[in-house]
Amino acid sequence: MGLRNKLLQGAVVLALLAGVVPAVASDSPQMLKWADLIPKTAPAQPSKAKTFFGGSTPVHGDDAAPPPLAEGNFMSVKRRQPGSDRPPEVVADLDGKSVSIGGYVVPLDFDATTVKEFLLVPFVGACIHVPPPPANQIIYVKSDKGFEVGGMFDPVTVTGKLTTAVASTGLADAGYTIAADSVQPRTK
Repeated sequence: MGLRNKLLQGAVVLALLAGVVPAVASDSPQMLKWADLIPKTAPAQPSKAKTFFGGSTPVHGDDAAPPPLAEGNFMSVKRRQPGSDRPPEVVADLDGKSVSIGGYVVPLDFDATTVKEFLLVPFVGACIHVPPPPANQIIYVKSDKGFEVGGMFDPVTVTGKLTTAVASTGLADAGYTIAADSVQPRTK
């Protein structure tokens, strides 16, 4: 009878663990790659011509150079994004999920070296150069406590709750928003 009770207790423990482990696993953030933010039904973006230094060639409706900006006003003018004439194509299934994704910081709100609001982008220099990436490749991040910037070109990993709420900023529109629980430097 003692062996039977021990086996029964073991079965109960295993049943309890079977119910607990998935709950713990579902609490861990989903690791995302930038390609995960593009719906599978989205049309492929045509590749643009590259300049000698590897950046994209600016696209203007009439192929004329844009008018020069007064000194100091470069960051205040919103640039035209690919697909900016329609709502961003986002993956609706990601709305409300706890996620973790790596990228680069384009600061929006900072105090000295502490950044509280920023755009997370997939590559260095996105949103600084013309044109910015499509909205589904930009994430608006708000971190209540902020984080210390190591270097402008250092990658970070952001963990928090992702929503498909579009955020419009002076630099670009973001197709996703993250309320950051943590922003950590990423090892290369």
